[in-house]
Amino acid sequence: MTQTLHIITGTTAVGKTEYALSYAEAHGAEIISCDASLVYRGMDIGTAKPTAAERARVPHHLIDICEVNQPYDIVAYVEDARRAVESVLSRGKAVLITGGSGFYLKSFFAPVVDTLLVPESVRQTVAMIYEEAELAGLMCELRRLNPSGVDNLDTKNPRRVMRALERCMASGKTLAELQAEFAARPAPYAGFAKRVILLEREKDVLRQRIAARVELMLRDGLIDEVRQLQKLGIETNPSAASAIGYRETLAFLHGQLAASELAPTIVQNTLHLAKKQRPWFRTQISEPTERIEL
Repeated sequence: MTQTLHIITGTTAVGKTEYALSYAEAHGAEIISCDASLVYRGMDIGTAKPTAAERARVPHHLIDICEVNQPYDIVAYVEDARRAVESVLSRGKAVLITGGSGFYLKSFFAPVVDTLLVPESVRQTVAMIYEEAELAGLMCELRRLNPSGVDNLDTKNPRRVMRALERCMASGKTLAELQAEFAARPAPYAGFAKRVILLEREKDVLRQRIAARVELMLRDGLIDEVRQLQKLGIETNPSAASAIGYRETLAFLHGQLAASELAPTIVQNTLHLAKKQRPWFRTQISEPTERIEL
């Protein structure tokens, strides 16, 4: 019998948590979080993390599994998610994946982890090129190794150019060859049916929900939460410290943002994220089984 991955996604603040809870209860499912910030303990208010009462209604997985000062990435998520799926199925429960972190979500549809190992000597060589000749030096060497072009690489992003050059130097292959090999890898969960529900709201409604949520977060103690997370080392972990709501509050605590600017800035950045998420859902995951306007 074919197993099914039930997937509920949508932009930030669309209402995934409550919808997923009701859906899980109706389908005998356990929830696997697909949110890059919910993995961190203590990041509760700013992430709108499901409450203890909500988690008591339905078992949740991949929430509060990492300290805020410990980096967590897609490589760890892919493995943790695989184990969680196996665990849920072993209990005879349905699997419900919910969240809006794009790369994490994509890992259920396509390969996302590059298995190419880059020797430290290659990383040091690339770092030296960047130190001596900056981005122009990196691009010069990358174009030498890719005479046919660098495809759709973001050539203005030094970090991405460095990673691309490292991979070419380590493999002896062009970016086009590496991309072709990556695309040819087998899809994850190939033996599973995938039921994808995309939740949507009108833009004005979503804007109102985001503004109300930010107001509630600040009223519930977001600033105090971030102060506590500072003591726990959030600023040593760029993935956690850059999360919307946290980066703006950190800027406020460092005197870089006025109190009157905090809420509007979080709202604006959240709206910008939602704007980027909409086309991503259309292009990076399979066609939704169902679109639901809330």
